[in-house]
Amino acid sequence: MSIIVSDTGFAQDDWDGDFAALNDAHPGVAIDLASSNDPNELAGRLDDTPMIRVDFPNFADGRGFTIARQLRLMGFKGRLRARGHVIADQYAMARRAGFDEIEISEDLAKRQPEDQWRFRADWRAHDYQSRLRGSSASEFAAE
Repeated sequence: MSIIVSDTGFAQDDWDGDFAALNDAHPGVAIDLASSNDPNELAGRLDDTPMIRVDFPNFADGRGFTIARQLRLMGFKGRLRARGHVIADQYAMARRAGFDEIEISEDLAKRQPEDQWRFRADWRAHDYQSRLRGSSASEFAAE
């Protein structure tokens, strides 16, 4: 069984719909997208897709982050889930890329408990770009 990670912590999966591979999907069905798929193949289908689940075959494979960002830039407003080998240290990056939640195995949840994920849940306030902008603004204000 999988664990769903969101900004509020761990939860059971509340999705009760089906998932289909990209080539087998039809309107109203969630899509399982491999990290090797081109998100542009979903052009024109995003409004009819309630959820897209992007696979992370290993934690060093960052293609899923790029896919998430591209899907959001293409206008996808549905639920976007990362699945697989995403670790707690990558949670903030996943949220900034556009993911709403992450699906992890019970094994990973035992190795990286909920408090490690929740520590990174304040992802909007602790990104390096905001810190850089904040320090630059204060430096200029002092001059």
